[in-house]
Amino acid sequence: MDTTPPSEITAFLDRYAEALAAGDLAAIAACYALPALVVGDSGAIPVAEAAQVEAAFAGAADAYRAKGLVDIRPELRAADPLTATLTLADVRWAYLDEAGQAGQHTSYRYLLRRSGPGQLGIQVVVDTTPS
Repeated sequence: MDTTPPSEITAFLDRYAEALAAGDLAAIAACYALPALVVGDSGAIPVAEAAQVEAAFAGAADAYRAKGLVDIRPELRAADPLTATLTLADVRWAYLDEAGQAGQHTSYRYLLRRSGPGQLGIQVVVDTTPS
């Protein structure tokens, strides 16, 4: 089975991190395979269009900057290829200050869909950040 290699997932996460740190809403939305689903302890949110992704992230970069956090770094902790198209990725995010020190961490599991070589998108997001 031809699955998505970890290097491709890492490259995708780096692109996603750049978009998040810049607050580039269109680039963030382009990282999603729609329709998508966001799941957390409080429920599930279906996402049908890019505008919903953009609205969810509007102001997030500014809010992090207000806390002194200026960059974000993903750590791919595990990748579980499910099919040739789908991969489950366990990712820990470090939110960095000006000195490069992590001021905050979050964790997510992503179901990634590959639509072609180098073309990954987030289909499902599960927030696994410890309370």
